[in-house]
Amino acid sequence: MADETGTRVDDAVELAEMIGQLRSELSRAMADGAGEGLRFQAEKLELELTVAVERSREPGAKVRFWVLDVHGSARSAHTATQRIKLTLQPVLGDAPDSPALISGAELPDES
Repeated sequence: MADETGTRVDDAVELAEMIGQLRSELSRAMADGAGEGLRFQAEKLELELTVAVERSREPGAKVRFWVLDVHGSARSAHTATQRIKLTLQPVLGDAPDSPALISGAELPDES
């Protein structure tokens, strides 16, 4: 992605790709937890993101949201950024009324 001056913003990822990666990670955690004694119900996922909004001037172009790494060099004086907060409700595709259960290894201080 480039800002208004043509400078590359290499630490950005499209919002849709970031959500897709999150979905993959949660799906993997659910599969890893099948049959485990300790599981977690995913009620809500809250994400707070810094995004840049890009609108191309080409005909039929869409607005794109890029998630930025605020600790990297992704911000510049010419890149307009916004902070957004997303709250996602995980549901199972084949059983949307059932809770999504995610497992994880029990930590030594958990009981």
